[in-house]
Amino acid sequence: MAFFPLYPGLVRVLEPVLPLGPGGTAVLVTWVAALAAAAGLFAIGNHLYDRRVGILLAMLWGALPHAVVQSMAYTEALFTAFAVWTLFALLRRNWLTAGLLCLLAGLTRPTASALIPVVGLAALIAVFQRRDGWRPWVAMLLAPLGYLGYLGWVAQRTGRLDGWFTIQNDGWKMSFNGGRYTVGVAKTVLVEGSTLALYAVTLVLTLAVVLFVFSLLDRQPWQLLLYSALLLATSLGAHGYYHSKARFLLPAFPLLLPVAVALGRTSRPKRWIVVAVLAAGSAYLGAYLLLRWKYSP
Repeated sequence: MAFFPLYPGLVRVLEPVLPLGPGGTAVLVTWVAALAAAAGLFAIGNHLYDRRVGILLAMLWGALPHAVVQSMAYTEALFTAFAVWTLFALLRRNWLTAGLLCLLAGLTRPTASALIPVVGLAALIAVFQRRDGWRPWVAMLLAPLGYLGYLGWVAQRTGRLDGWFTIQNDGWKMSFNGGRYTVGVAKTVLVEGSTLALYAVTLVLTLAVVLFVFSLLDRQPWQLLLYSALLLATSLGAHGYYHSKARFLLPAFPLLLPVAVALGRTSRPKRWIVVAVLAAGSAYLGAYLLLRWKYSP
């Protein structure tokens, strides 16, 4: 999936002033973004529950199977940072902050299509309830500007309104088919056998759906539920790049809240044993993806 312009733009701006070269600068941007995302995860967990859940939520995100890309030149960490802080701002009704951060998220990854409707709907509800004056209107207008602006630029460059989607389909063979492709590949992996990476992806996708059900039962704020639902739909419903779908779901952090809450209620030894096992499994899979896997993570 091609980069949206913000990530390479940051690299181009910082690279001349840092002695790291383009590759090192890109990795540094990812590291800083991952730290910002972890801080945001703590903020949301602490806001909704308590400090313990906030810490566990950040740690669980860092121990996901494909967390290795949080130290590589990928956009997931940067997008997650913008998404986390956008949703945190929404929960606190900081409309201008939410709108601006959503705009930046739209310049980072096309999966901002899962975040923009959340900001728009929250702002629309506030408008109808006559709350917070003019600020929800501004958030509603700001949220889609980054995403739509880039799509408009691609349309102008390609000479067709659906230029971005044409590029995705023709160049990357990616389109939306409602999940038929994902289900078909998962069945093949489970029935015929496959590599460790594809088994891990299949497990992650299955757990993501299960955790969404638990999120519903846990009565998460609707903003988090809608974001998770839309991100699951765009990731699982897309054709192509099955081996990368677990990476595409890295920004779906609300799915980890039920696990963080459950761990927060266990004894300290059990809690840290579970976190240590997950971290070790993530490290092993990360090493496998870097050293043995011949495709992108």
